[in-house]
Amino acid sequence: MAEADPLGAFLHPRVQRAGNADGLPADIPLRGLSFAAKDIFDVAGENTGAGNPDWLRTHPAAVADAWAVASLLAAGASLVGKTITDELAFSLAGENDHYGTPMNPACPDRIPGGSSSGSASAVAGQAADTALGTDTGGSIRAPASYCGIWGMRPTHGAVPLDGVMPLAPGFDTVGWFARDAATLARVGEALLPRDARPWALRTALVLQEAASLLELEHADGLWRRTLQAAEAVGSNRVQPLAPEGLDTWRGHFQALQWREIRDTHQAWIDATQPRFGAVIAGRFSRVGEITDAQVADADAFRQVVRDRLDEALGDGVMVMPTMPGPAPLKGLDEAAVTAVRGRSLSMLCIAGLCGLPQISMPLAEAGGCPVGISMIGPRGSDRALLDAACRLSDAMAGERAGPAGRVATA
Repeated sequence: MAEADPLGAFLHPRVQRAGNADGLPADIPLRGLSFAAKDIFDVAGENTGAGNPDWLRTHPAAVADAWAVASLLAAGASLVGKTITDELAFSLAGENDHYGTPMNPACPDRIPGGSSSGSASAVAGQAADTALGTDTGGSIRAPASYCGIWGMRPTHGAVPLDGVMPLAPGFDTVGWFARDAATLARVGEALLPRDARPWALRTALVLQEAASLLELEHADGLWRRTLQAAEAVGSNRVQPLAPEGLDTWRGHFQALQWREIRDTHQAWIDATQPRFGAVIAGRFSRVGEITDAQVADADAFRQVVRDRLDEALGDGVMVMPTMPGPAPLKGLDEAAVTAVRGRSLSMLCIAGLCGLPQISMPLAEAGGCPVGISMIGPRGSDRALLDAACRLSDAMAGERAGPAGRVATA
């Protein structure tokens, strides 16, 4: 009998593991929670497919659980399935030519966002309480924004990547989704180290340059909502931080990321000649175009902007829309997809270049679909940032709710 999966989010047959049930409640803080895991996380005895049949064919079954999977199981959460991902996690769309496109439960005629698309769909569609994904260029934050859920991308290195297929190791992070801030923070207790220092996070700066990247028909409402969120954090100001333009930041981010992707996967691609979907194949064919000079320039630029943001944030957060607008409709032509991807990465690359934690919060909507508002915190402030997200959620809970309980724009 076929397994029920109306969301199209899961791999079949479903991989399931019961969580730890032994010990006192303090030892099993996630008892009763269900979770899903993106199909780049190892589960002992199972093959990790990474969204591509040839990767599945050429890699043996995992001998151990990925660190994050083992940690959630040990904390009492139960695994209810592995989820569809874009091929080798190299996309923001969530459309897989081999395994299909998971549903965006918030707006079913639109893409869910990738590459953690199946995990986001499972949480948004209430098939799991939380789900593991990864974020290299935006693959937690984009689907969280598009599907109207909470998504956490931690500080680089905060959560071990053991047992996770790499894409660009210097940018890869383990992240997770939830339908509410409290659950997002609860999962963080099981995955994150203690913050190295106390953080107040009671001030907010709003990135001025983000306004120019918003889709014109939604820009006024999203910007107004961003300012409301910043005001709810505490003392706030609008500030320019990218005089070079965020498209310049994106270019340097892409140079560094693509070089790492080439170094990580080119030998396997040359040896295997895998069957990629057309868009992903084209992307992999271009990663070798990055020159050593571009990498050197990008590395120097990264240090400059890291120092700039460290000084600007201080003991506060940056508030900005997560994405330029709502999820694109399914089936757009390549030119439209490329345009959306460019604007999106210009916003998403900030945390990636600087190694900072970011939470996408379902606090806005545009055109009847959700759009996330994000907080970016100082490096190593992950638990404090989760606490700040819970405070912000409580502060804005009394406002008029839109579809599925989302807070609507004015």
